[in-house]
Amino acid sequence: MKHTISVLVRNQFGVLARVAGLFSGRGYNIDSLSVAETQDPQFSRMTIVSHGDEAVLEQIVKQLNKLIDVVKVTDYHDHDKDCVMRELALIKVHTTPQTRGEIMQIVNIFRAKVVDISPKTMMIEVTGPEAKLEALIEMLRPFGIKEMVQSGRVALSRK
Repeated sequence: MKHTISVLVRNQFGVLARVAGLFSGRGYNIDSLSVAETQDPQFSRMTIVSHGDEAVLEQIVKQLNKLIDVVKVTDYHDHDKDCVMRELALIKVHTTPQTRGEIMQIVNIFRAKVVDISPKTMMIEVTGPEAKLEALIEMLRPFGIKEMVQSGRVALSRK
């Protein structure tokens, strides 16, 4: 089962290494990691996506709460209705004058946007849930994806 763990931390040297060390120390892989300052520059929010059984993740959450610079830990489940989860992808697709219109139609259907264009490529930005990004990527694959980058998941509680 996938888990999205939101960790509010103080902006201190080494906090990221200690948090990542908890996962590696337990033999757990981090699927994605996103870190940035919050509205208060004294704090950052880490959003960590990992998968595994409930018992080990529960243990990791307990260990995270014990770290000195950790202020709050929230474990969201993949289908948690009390939070909003989003990802970002930039996708560079091969284009020709003949395929450009069809690609634009696909981009519009997914409410994505073209952020750069050249004679042979188009760069598309898309944000949303993981499933939306995966669906758009599959639609663009036949045109030839030249390059692609995805951010880690970010999540915020609705409460």
